[in-house]
Amino acid sequence: MTSAPLESLPGLLRSEPGLTRALGQPDARLAVVEVARPIAIAALANLSNRRPLVVACPTGTMAAQLVDDLIQFVPEDDVVLFPGWETLPFERVSPSVETMGQRLKVLWRIGNADRSPKIIVAGVRALLQKLGPGATTVEPIIIRPGIDVDPDRLAARLVEFGYRREELVEHRGEFARRGAIFDVYPATADAPIRIDLWGDEVDRLTRFGVNDQRSTDDLDSVTIFPARELMPTDDVRARAADLVAKEPWGREQWERLAEGAHFDGMESWLPWLIDGDRLITDVLPANAKVLLVEPRRMRDRALDLIAEEDDLARTLASTWARDPNKSFPRLHANPDALLAADPASGTNSFWSIDSTPESPDTPVVEASGWGPVAGDGSGLTDRLTQLIGNGFRVVVAADGTGSADRLHSLLLDQGLDFPIRKPTATRSQSGDMLDRAPLDLGPGGHIVVAPLHRGATLPNAKVSIVAESDLTGRRRAHRKARRQPKREGTTTFQDLKAGNYVVHHQHGVGQYDGMVKRAIGGVERDYLLISYKGGDKLYVPSDQIDTLRQYIGGEAPTMHKLGGSDFAKAKSRVKSEVRQVAQELVLLYQQRITAVGHAFAQDTPWQQEMEEAFPFVETPDQRTAIAEIKADMERTHPMDRLVCGDVGFGKTEVAIRAAFKAIQDGKQVAVLAPTTLLATQHGNTFADRFAGYPIRVEVLSRFLTAAQAKKVVAQVKSGEVDCVIGTHRLLGADINFKDLGLLVVDEEQRFGVQHKEKMKRMKTNVDVLTLSATPIPRTLEMSLVGIRDLSLLQTPPAERQPILTFVGEYDERVAIEAIRRELLREGQVFWVHNRVRSIDAAAARLRQLVPDARLAVAHGQMDESTLETVVQDFWEGHYDVLVCTTIIESGIDMPSVNTLVVERSDLLGLGQMHQLRGRVGRSGQRAYAYLFYPPDKVLTEEAYERLRTIGESTELGSGFKIAMRDLEIRGAGSLLGESQSGHIAAVGYDLYCQMVNEAVSEMKGEPPKKAPAEIKLDVPTDAFLPTDYVAKEELRLEAYRRLASVQTDAQVDDIRAEWEDRYGPLPEPAEALLQVGYLRAQCHRLGLRDIQISTSDAKLAPLELKLSETMRLRRLSKGAKYKEDLGQLVVPLPRRNPDGTKAEPSAYLVKFLRDLVEDDTVPGTVSSSISSCR
Repeated sequence: MTSAPLESLPGLLRSEPGLTRALGQPDARLAVVEVARPIAIAALANLSNRRPLVVACPTGTMAAQLVDDLIQFVPEDDVVLFPGWETLPFERVSPSVETMGQRLKVLWRIGNADRSPKIIVAGVRALLQKLGPGATTVEPIIIRPGIDVDPDRLAARLVEFGYRREELVEHRGEFARRGAIFDVYPATADAPIRIDLWGDEVDRLTRFGVNDQRSTDDLDSVTIFPARELMPTDDVRARAADLVAKEPWGREQWERLAEGAHFDGMESWLPWLIDGDRLITDVLPANAKVLLVEPRRMRDRALDLIAEEDDLARTLASTWARDPNKSFPRLHANPDALLAADPASGTNSFWSIDSTPESPDTPVVEASGWGPVAGDGSGLTDRLTQLIGNGFRVVVAADGTGSADRLHSLLLDQGLDFPIRKPTATRSQSGDMLDRAPLDLGPGGHIVVAPLHRGATLPNAKVSIVAESDLTGRRRAHRKARRQPKREGTTTFQDLKAGNYVVHHQHGVGQYDGMVKRAIGGVERDYLLISYKGGDKLYVPSDQIDTLRQYIGGEAPTMHKLGGSDFAKAKSRVKSEVRQVAQELVLLYQQRITAVGHAFAQDTPWQQEMEEAFPFVETPDQRTAIAEIKADMERTHPMDRLVCGDVGFGKTEVAIRAAFKAIQDGKQVAVLAPTTLLATQHGNTFADRFAGYPIRVEVLSRFLTAAQAKKVVAQVKSGEVDCVIGTHRLLGADINFKDLGLLVVDEEQRFGVQHKEKMKRMKTNVDVLTLSATPIPRTLEMSLVGIRDLSLLQTPPAERQPILTFVGEYDERVAIEAIRRELLREGQVFWVHNRVRSIDAAAARLRQLVPDARLAVAHGQMDESTLETVVQDFWEGHYDVLVCTTIIESGIDMPSVNTLVVERSDLLGLGQMHQLRGRVGRSGQRAYAYLFYPPDKVLTEEAYERLRTIGESTELGSGFKIAMRDLEIRGAGSLLGESQSGHIAAVGYDLYCQMVNEAVSEMKGEPPKKAPAEIKLDVPTDAFLPTDYVAKEELRLEAYRRLASVQTDAQVDDIRAEWEDRYGPLPEPAEALLQVGYLRAQCHRLGLRDIQISTSDAKLAPLELKLSETMRLRRLSKGAKYKEDLGQLVVPLPRRNPDGTKAEPSAYLVKFLRDLVEDDTVPGTVSSSISSCR
């Protein structure tokens, strides 16, 4: 087991009088200041022989923070969080699979002393939540290589555990079975696993990536916990059947439960299906102990919880046609049952911790925190020197290795040499890595990488811990990026379903009718069936899939006639329009390429330190985007890059790193934000991240007085300000920079045409970085056709969950219920009322309806100081509900806001709605968006389409998809002008982009690219993917698409490896298909465009052979004929292989061509003479 960085410190508290007194009393009350709680609790767990120690906190947030700090003092495996459901009582939504899996894992570990954790931390909701039937008796599935597994039994167990069977495993709680291969995403795992069986034996056990579905690394064993807490056992089914008669109002649900069905929201019926109030405290071993943190606050919180649950029950009783005076069974137990005295001993047998002593006799753990560091920090260093002189162990806890180095040099400047202590791993004689030994932190100063929220000094134990946040004032947040399904940005065939429209590059727009298998000339193959106007049908062979594009451009396009001239006419009309667009684009492009910008230097050591201080783990997309931006900045021509990432996916951090790089090179940075609120928030974020570096950040907005603004403007001109953040005020004529190097435009879709023109003037030779979640169609098009560079951030941060979106007519009861529920979760609400005239009346109405909610009002017409104060107070939690206009849509980050109510969503644009929805659910809590429209109003078709799209696109990362859809609804106009045109509707978006690209290439003088599917390759063999090998049509389409685009043998090898990994050993038709792929790769290598294969020979053209190769030809095949004048080679085909098996023509030709013409290009590349051939 890996040790914790500060593991040696809690043991030093053994002589702490407060703790020793507490250890001797079964019901001790202890006073510990908040900053010293983690080390005091770790000491209690170490010094007492109690296991596990259950630490109960008033809130789930406090519990999670405590776990973050405890794992620095106690080995990570010994501290677990017991989470509560993030859903609310009676809510017909299931808690997250990870939450349910984690709860069952903790209960399983408690059941056995050998695997029991040392400390379990839980919030009051988790502590009082009743356990489901069988929650403590269910055993997980344990898989190891070499053991025997019955595949049918395994599939049945997974279904019983609540795992959903899918074709493709992308989310926790899913599994897939393909023959002898099982893919499972365990409820508590960070990545899915693949079980490869040989007969009934587990042959191989691996992790695999969600993005590409390929195995990554081998595993020794895996433990699979259930994905649901309510499993339909015989007892549960019998109870549900009884309820059909007793509680007829819930008949539909009871019947489903009685049938043993799994369905979303089934957990909300748990209180009806259990007897008694069995809690986690009831299943603890005899040796366990419960420690209550702030018991009074816990009790108040628990009583609120019960009262709110009863209120909800009464409200719902009327909608469920049930007597409201009859009590509902509750999900949470009465706190008195838990906090009551122990009847056996006659005393309360809990330990409890408060911040202040309750009486003079209360044992106190002497400790103090660190105040803010004032001035040059000499006061702090004097204090540290004094502590070391008194024999203290002084530990500076850094957030990361970069900041550890930086803190070391800062302290060195002040005359303190604290060594950086790193854990050393011991090795066995065989060289295997063993456990890491705990750090021996003796008296004196040390720097250790141990991210803590706060530090503390304990004089009795002579220990002083300084957290990095104590020095910098930065709040620490702990989150890791989880591996998430990466979504395709631009269109592929992933979404293609029968009934969708497609564009064939020759025949135009038709309707896709699905994939069919046909035997033509005795050869079986898969074809894509396309219907055209007049009922004509076109069968496209699967190896020519690249002649098709999915249609994007309008609701229902006009279908073309097969073989008619209407598509050709439409294409030529668009072509002339495209030439004009291309001219403007080329001009822009040339200006950008020929402009001389500043080539920034390579990263400095400070850059690395600043980046390592980022409190989260970067997502893979963020890392890619950052690398691309840095590469752009280091070139001589100015950067123009659009970073398109969904709300809350980390665009700001990307901009911060680019800004820091520019400032390191002595340049100034301007950050343009659409609203004053966002500018202020960016100002705080940038200043926070640049804290401790000689960088000056200023905000220029209407929150400043005239004198303050004037001063900032003067300092920007003189170069004293390194980074200025502001609204369109930055575009004013009076703003002059000394040396501007980078312009960052945030939420670019919010700036008008005039602002853009001013920006253009400002940015001729300046690097430009544009950030947006829902780019306006024109920007998106410019990026997709390559005029601007595009970086996509598509990986959601860890813990973020899709937002539950409700779109419907305004219903006051639903809206009020939404607010009440959010208050129950200690969250906050945005209530969007987009009319300043009537906003105060709306707030007054809400005050009457929800009297216990603290309300504030914010809109753009308020004076600056009032608006700033209101938003700041709301951010700090002084209000529960903010009634506001769409002023909040731009980039404001408030993690505790998890419910959004929009009164008139029919008046908002798609991008606006997506931006608003992105303001909630930023902390990993389940979030809700209620988008209402008036009940008596008829929606316009556009408003209906927009609301439908936003309702459907709820998955994380859907911003790009929404922007593409906006392009359709609005009918994207001419790329650079303001005119709206139907050209995209005529030929489809993909083809339009391709035509623009071709026109641009032509004007740049680049050789034109050939049309797709130039190779005529007709192999008379059964080559297809059988449905029992790859069952899902979308996956077969994707496989055919990849195979149709191969150009090298290495690409075909890669496809083979993927198929074997994902689907198992290749059946004959799939093997034949790969051989056709190898033959296609040979065509690309040799420039062959036409291969005709008959039963006796194969004709290959065009082919030029050198003299040495014609000599080799005679040796390889006596009957082969080379017609030099026609550039054609005729090769006789053998009927049988040398071993007597039937010869496959493609396999024979591949070997023949490899032997005939040796590959003189580098493996994996295509020789230039044939690179234009598809």
